[in-house]
Amino acid sequence: MDNNNKITTQVIETEVPMGTVHSAALEPYRLRLFVEDEIVRDAELTIGVNHRGIERIMEGLPVEKANSLTEKVCGICSNSHIWNSCLVAEKGLEIDVPPRAEYIRIIMEELERLHSHLLYLAHGSEVLGHETFSMRLFYIRETVMELLRMIGGNRVQYGASIIGGVRPRCELNEMRIQKIKEGMDYIEEKVLEFADRFIRDPMVMSRISGIGAITKADARRLATTGPTLRATGIEVDLRRDMEQYEPFEFDVITQDTGDVKANLLMRVLEIPESIKIIRQAIKDLPEGKITNRSWEMQDTGIIRSYIEVPRGKLYHSYKIEDGRLRNSIIRTPSITNINTMEFACIGTHITDAQLAVVQCDPCFTCTDRAIQIVDHPFRKNRII
Repeated sequence: MDNNNKITTQVIETEVPMGTVHSAALEPYRLRLFVEDEIVRDAELTIGVNHRGIERIMEGLPVEKANSLTEKVCGICSNSHIWNSCLVAEKGLEIDVPPRAEYIRIIMEELERLHSHLLYLAHGSEVLGHETFSMRLFYIRETVMELLRMIGGNRVQYGASIIGGVRPRCELNEMRIQKIKEGMDYIEEKVLEFADRFIRDPMVMSRISGIGAITKADARRLATTGPTLRATGIEVDLRRDMEQYEPFEFDVITQDTGDVKANLLMRVLEIPESIKIIRQAIKDLPEGKITNRSWEMQDTGIIRSYIEVPRGKLYHSYKIEDGRLRNSIIRTPSITNINTMEFACIGTHITDAQLAVVQCDPCFTCTDRAIQIVDHPFRKNRII
């Protein structure tokens, strides 16, 4: 109140930092929330804690070795990275991949989508404070992890794809096929049970409905990708355009509200579609060899490849000189979605901000590869 007894107001902006290490975050990142009366008015999300510079390490390596290194980009979608990196070489060197190898690659990719979506749901339940749901989902996910270990010999980095096909250890015999069939039956039953319980829980629904909502227009403006884009009602799935998925029938799932609820339901409903694809791949698995070794190394220009992975569109490109890799660039879905994560926080209560970020399924480990250097005297930016 001033000297004339008039009430004056002053907007107090408070910054609430979260991270780089926070109990609600699986990975290190810094989230700055600018809050007014407990409502988030602006948000800034920065990464850079876990920088590894994988593309720079790949420069000059033999192509096969560099492809194997791409698995280290991410522990959740390691198969997606090595598959796409092999696709770049196969496209540039004009290598035909045997049909049986293509089907095994699809099975691996959809298994990876299952475990990624189940991890997302488990982590989301944890952020919601529902430990029982979280542990229940981690338990269901174990079946997928064991199937991946059975095929690739490892639960995280399976090394399935090589240039021209898949490794001999990933061949599917009758025993393995039967195990995959049983695993799909179990996961489908348990996920549907979970979905029914999840949707009927009024406490959970009230906590996630209308939180962090993104409209179609905002999603297009922010270049949102993957299930987070489809949760706004936009039916875009790159698998529809990939020749590897042409033999398979599946539905592209969408939701309308673009909020936390829509994003969670997106992943739940995409799980049966992945199971549908895996069942078709097993049923129609072609006979024949799984690797084409009849190709010669040669120099190429810049080759590019896009595929749909659990979080959205994944881009790999490089060129080959003397059998070695040059000019490697990898763009993951999470770096594309960072703007969406910041935008989703705005307008939410501060207690919902972390939930608004998590709804976009961030993976900062696979994003944290490039750093920006600013030369202050000359104000020049450089990405390395």
